[in-house]
Amino acid sequence: MIGAVGDAVVESTHLDSNADTAEEADEPEPNRVAVAIRDQTWQAVSNLDAVGLCRRAAAAALAGAGDRAPDNCEISIVLADDTFVRELNRDYRGIDRPTNVLAFPASEDPAVPEAPLLAGDVVIARQTTTAEAAFQGKPLADHLTHLVVHGVLHLFGFDHQCEDAAAEMERLEIAVLGRLRVPNPYALDTGPADRASPGGDCPPI
Repeated sequence: MIGAVGDAVVESTHLDSNADTAEEADEPEPNRVAVAIRDQTWQAVSNLDAVGLCRRAAAAALAGAGDRAPDNCEISIVLADDTFVRELNRDYRGIDRPTNVLAFPASEDPAVPEAPLLAGDVVIARQTTTAEAAFQGKPLADHLTHLVVHGVLHLFGFDHQCEDAAAEMERLEIAVLGRLRVPNPYALDTGPADRASPGGDCPPI
């Protein structure tokens, strides 16, 4: 579903955990991630390589998802603003306010058997994400990484609709973030926003 949520500049990359291995004809294609920048202010944030960060976080989340993530899939990450995310939240969920991250899993199989499986879109709101990072006293890069990991895991069926599922997803997020050298975000006791985000407004899977 690359670019399906709107027009934006799209930068794509292949995520191949076996990049040094010679490719064979019958091997699956590596997973692919496209980063679409709807809000150009993301690129103006100092000391933040938002596109590269999203790619690394998505790769780590795909690896963490294990068997739930197919070998040949395609993900779209959209770096947007609060206005765009509010419109999506209103139109698809009936909630007329912005949120930090929305995940839209795709359900269709590829039209061509060898084509990548369209896993879905993860959309992130800049103003809300920036404000939450400041409120929680954490680097913006760490919070953005967490939101990308959280959103990508949603695409593969992880959720927080019940206590057990939420605990499983939280443990997996902490493990994935640890591999990215991002501190456990749930260990910070900074107020209600810390537990409310991310994921409080993610569409149910």
